[in-house]
Amino acid sequence: MPGDLFVVAAPSGAGKTSLVRALIERHPEVGVTISHTTRTPRAHEVDGVNYHFVSPTAFSAMNDAGEFLESAVVFGNRYGTSRAEVERILGTGHHIVLEIDWQGAAQVCTLRPDAISVFILPPSREVLLRRLTGRGQDSQESIEKRSAAAVEEMSHCSDFNYVVVNDDFDVALDTLAAIVIDRDPRLKREAQIAQLTPLLDQLLDPMG
Repeated sequence: MPGDLFVVAAPSGAGKTSLVRALIERHPEVGVTISHTTRTPRAHEVDGVNYHFVSPTAFSAMNDAGEFLESAVVFGNRYGTSRAEVERILGTGHHIVLEIDWQGAAQVCTLRPDAISVFILPPSREVLLRRLTGRGQDSQESIEKRSAAAVEEMSHCSDFNYVVVNDDFDVALDTLAAIVIDRDPRLKREAQIAQLTPLLDQLLDPMG
């Protein structure tokens, strides 16, 4: 039986990458594709491990050839998910978790209505900014851009099937695992709307 396709999106600093990495370590039946990007590698990143780092010209050629299931421009850089790689992994019976932005998630869910979407929220705007600053990967200008973009990104969480609040990492990981492995209906966005509304009001407040 083919595996299921999950898309996980979040604003920068919400902890999406750490959660997905920990999920895959805990559950070997869950796979992940390595995205292509035109972004310059950060100091700790390895080509073919963190991303496939390609030139803008190479990316455009792949995109024109229809090789991406989804692609998007994020903070001036292009990102894309290999269609062939997704189909190959799903064919082995493994689930796939795609770490992408909300625009890419919308593309995937349009092309693959069977895809299950998950949005990761921070517990507050203050925590989000602290995480962005504390990881030491971005310039102050980049941090300000990412913080400003977060409100727009978080406003799309209502389009997702599930929402996970990453306050306590272990609790958030257990919640994500319950979604991917068990499809716990109690964790669907509609079932949590009463709990999520006060948090979303605070996260999306333009006066922040």
